[in-house]
Amino acid sequence: MAKFEDCLVRLDKIVQELEKGEVSLEKSLTLFEEGMKLSGACRKELEEAEGKVEILLKQNGKLQAEPFETVPESVASRK
Repeated sequence: MAKFEDCLVRLDKIVQELEKGEVSLEKSLTLFEEGMKLSGACRKELEEAEGKVEILLKQNGKLQAEPFETVPESVASRK
């Protein structure tokens, strides 16, 4: 599968094309299906990266790994 950034660029183009409303129903369905697959792949890649991200804190002279806390969707959607 393509890189995450490439998927986002393609998703953006699909959304723009669908929003114009100038494509046939058949083409719209094909684009929608492609978009859903790309969205799923991006979501999976983000979830995998999220699981690997750790914040290192210095405690008692030692580095201690602490799980990265994600931003709640309600906050993220405001950006």
